[in-house]
Amino acid sequence: MIVKNLHPRNLHHGSYDFEALIQHCPTLADWVFTNQYGKQTINFAEPQAVKSLNKALLAMYYGIRFWDIPPQYLCPPIPGRADYIHHIADLLSLNTGQKPPTGEKIKVLDIGVGANCVYPIIGHQVYGWRFVASDIDAISLRSAQAIITHNPSLSKAVTCRLQTSAQHYFKNIIQPNEFFDVSICNPPFHSSAAAANEGSLRKQRNLTGKLVEKPVLNFGGKSNELWCEGGEARFVAQMIRESRSYATQCLWFTSLVSKKENLFSLEKQLQKVQAQNVVTMPMAQGQKVSRILAWTFLTPEQQTDWIAVNRAK
Repeated sequence: MIVKNLHPRNLHHGSYDFEALIQHCPTLADWVFTNQYGKQTINFAEPQAVKSLNKALLAMYYGIRFWDIPPQYLCPPIPGRADYIHHIADLLSLNTGQKPPTGEKIKVLDIGVGANCVYPIIGHQVYGWRFVASDIDAISLRSAQAIITHNPSLSKAVTCRLQTSAQHYFKNIIQPNEFFDVSICNPPFHSSAAAANEGSLRKQRNLTGKLVEKPVLNFGGKSNELWCEGGEARFVAQMIRESRSYATQCLWFTSLVSKKENLFSLEKQLQKVQAQNVVTMPMAQGQKVSRILAWTFLTPEQQTDWIAVNRAK
C-alpha cells in the first residue's frame, strides 16, 4: 500500500517498509504477504493485521515500545493521524511566522483521545508538546493511561481527564487559570448506528471487493467513537458554541470535518459566536479527502499578547 498526498513533514510517505517494520514488531510478520503484483502488504480488512501494523509504525517512527487497545475500540490509521498533528503545527506557526513551535510550553487539548492515544503520542514525540487527553469513555481513558504509563517519554507529557457530561467538551476539563495553545478533535462522523454500520459495510466492500452482510471493523470503534445524534455537523456546532466561553483560555480551537457540505453551516455558526479568524486546512490521504476547521476569538494583537504571556510561563 502506498500512502499519498500526505503533509510534507509526515514520516509515512510512500510504501510501507514491511521488513523494517517487522524488526520493530515481529508479530506483524504473521500478517504480511506478497500480492499479485509482487508487493508486500497486509489484509487491511483484518483488524489484527491493522493493529500489528500500528504497533510497528508507532515503535519504528515514534519510539513507542508499548501500545495496545481493548477489543472493538478504534484502531486509527497512523499516517492520517500524523497529518492532523503536522497541520496543527503549521497553524500554530501562523502566529510567529517561524517554524512550527516545539517544546513543552505548547499545550494541546485532545477532545476524545480514545483508547489509542495516537494524537498525543505523535504530537509529543515529534514536537515535544504537552497534552491534556479527555474522553467520556472511562475504558478509553484507562487504555490511554496504560500506554502513557508504559512509555516513559509520555509519562510527564500527557494527562488524562474524564469528561463526565455528554453535553460538554471544555467544561469539566479546562481548569480555572489553565491555558491551551490549541484544541484538537476527531468527532463522531455518523448520525446514527445504522449509518455507522452502512459506512462499515461500504468500507469492507471497498477493501475486499466482496459483498458482506455483517462488517468486521478493520479500524474498530465503539458507538461513541463512530456516531452521535446529528453526526459531526451537530457535534462540531455544539463545540463551537461552547468554545465561546473559553475564548481567552485557548488560542485556537480545531476539529476535523469529514463532510465538505457541513462547512457552510459551521462557518455560519462561527459568525454567530463572533470568531475573529476562521481557517480551513485541506487534508488528503490517498482517496480520502478531509479538512481541519480552526477558529480563534482573539484578534491578531490579542493573539500576540496571549503568546507573550502564556508561553513565557
